[in-house]
Amino acid sequence: MAMKKLTFPCLLLISFALLITSIRAATARSPLSRRGFTAHLFHRDHIRHPGKAPAQRYADAFRRSFARVQGRFQMNIAIPPSFHPDTVQSDIFPDNGEYVLKVLIGTPPYDVYAIVDTGSDLFWTQCLPCDQCYPQTRAKYNPKSSSTYRDVACPSQQCQLLDTTSCASPSNRCNYTYGYASASLTKGVLATETLTFASAKGKPVTLRNVVFGCGHNNSGTFNENEMGLVGLGKGPVSLISQIGTTFGARQFSLCLVPFHTPPTISSKMSFGSGSRVSGPGTVTTSLVALQDPTYYLVTLNGISVGSTYLPFSSSGSIAKGNMIIDTGTPPTIVPRDFYNRLEAEVKRVVELTPIDDPQLRPQLCYGSDVQAKGPLLTAHFDGKANVVLKQTSTFIEAKDGIFCFAMTSTDSPGGILGNFAQTDHLIGFDLDKSTVSFKPTDCTKQ
Repeated sequence: MAMKKLTFPCLLLISFALLITSIRAATARSPLSRRGFTAHLFHRDHIRHPGKAPAQRYADAFRRSFARVQGRFQMNIAIPPSFHPDTVQSDIFPDNGEYVLKVLIGTPPYDVYAIVDTGSDLFWTQCLPCDQCYPQTRAKYNPKSSSTYRDVACPSQQCQLLDTTSCASPSNRCNYTYGYASASLTKGVLATETLTFASAKGKPVTLRNVVFGCGHNNSGTFNENEMGLVGLGKGPVSLISQIGTTFGARQFSLCLVPFHTPPTISSKMSFGSGSRVSGPGTVTTSLVALQDPTYYLVTLNGISVGSTYLPFSSSGSIAKGNMIIDTGTPPTIVPRDFYNRLEAEVKRVVELTPIDDPQLRPQLCYGSDVQAKGPLLTAHFDGKANVVLKQTSTFIEAKDGIFCFAMTSTDSPGGILGNFAQTDHLIGFDLDKSTVSFKPTDCTKQ
């Protein structure tokens, strides 16, 4: 989700090691915690907006997505098992086409519901005083009420985890500014705090001395129920990087429930060695390292609509790392030429009359029968990793009885694999091996 290009000096390796050491000392207390933990995810659309009409939720999800792919590819990227039984579990909840993680911050702990974003690095929340902040339903986090809150000093190695920091005189606090391609922005102070994750297994996991952004000036596309953002990218300040090998491996996995799943059913997210994805049906592709260390970049060779294969590029030349796997973007976004060919093939094979609804233009939409009669799409990634996208992932209910193609186009040369397409797959990110694995899974039963 972050739009800026970051550069990291060698000095960060020292700081990074210190962060991991301090977090490891605070968490590795039992065999269970050493294997990792799993968090529940809430979906942005259901649990916080029960009264919002489906068409509005769908439109909001698409509207927030357009700027992201433009900013990321124009500014950042060079163009050319089931869950382990020993893994502690917590939830991710759905909300407005995005997924929200509940994090307890500080001492005593304070509940924060923050967007889960694999496309950015910084974890931040709105903090008091917060005179220039977007409206928030719940009370904002007050650092003065926490006995474990500590400002990050400036200059310091921790302050250099971001390249957009400055020293505030005379306090010598580490001020930060962090922007997103959607034109959202957070400004505040880098600090360290204690984070606690509620566990589906009943045993909370506590991480101490985590660097985060205490945001005093925040604006953009956030709604009143989103209290911040959890950056899960590969950069040194991300939660994944700070945890390091505390739980046995630099790994995490996600199992996202589909759009419009009842709010009582949460998604799951696991961290550590217990989150490894393997077993029958698992396919694996390599991560591609380009200019920006944040993004999970993979190479999409093409997509099959039923039995018809369509290459990513009609010219035959396919750039490595042409797709970002991003939980913070709902639709899948691809270059315009590729999208036009996909849409034309979908129209050809779907033996139904498209529905032209003024509220949903220009999306390709059909009646409810499309989820039964529509084609299966298969995404073909490098390494013969073929990921089948079910109709429930490719045709999303935008209004009562109207289902629309959950992809859209961009004039950028690359694209984003959005969270609609990620649903009902157990997806494992292995930073040590630089791979991403996909396993078909009914995430509502995890």
